Amino acid sequence: MATRHLARTIVLQSLYEWDFYKRQMDLTAVVERNLQEFGPGIDEPDFVWRIVKGVVEHGKEIDAIIEKAAPEWPVDQIAIIDRNVLRIGLYELLYADKEEVPPKVAINEAIEIAKSYGGANSPKFINGVLGTVYAEMVKPEETAGTAK
Repeated sequence: MATRHLARTIVLQSLYEWDFYKRQMDLTAVVERNLQEFGPGIDEPDFVWRIVKGVVEHGKEIDAIIEKAAPEWPVDQIAIIDRNVLRIGLYELLYADKEEVPPKVAINEAIEIAKSYGGANSPKFINGVLGTVYAEMVKPEETAGTAK
């Protein structure tokens, strides 16, 4: 398993646990434990911390984007795995360094994680939400070049 893929799964496991217990746990302690247990010797622990910090810092905006992109699914009714895969994917898609994680990589990684950890329909749902957000991101770029 590639290091960054492993890092994202550690983030997912940590966010899942934190979310499952209604954010009543110390997220830093959860991440540290999961890094030690599932990623000993991981060569980019700072990548894990950047994603965790970014998801937490931008949590309200990310959840609002999920609600807009999937209006028939209130965030608290989305399966915990899917909700957190979306949060990771949206953080990387919208806020991470595009040179480090290109948008299509962020989307693909989220889909792959959903295939491994989500339900049967998770990859399709994740792809639909992230694809909708990505289409909105590139739309202004396309129309900017068509000015008359």
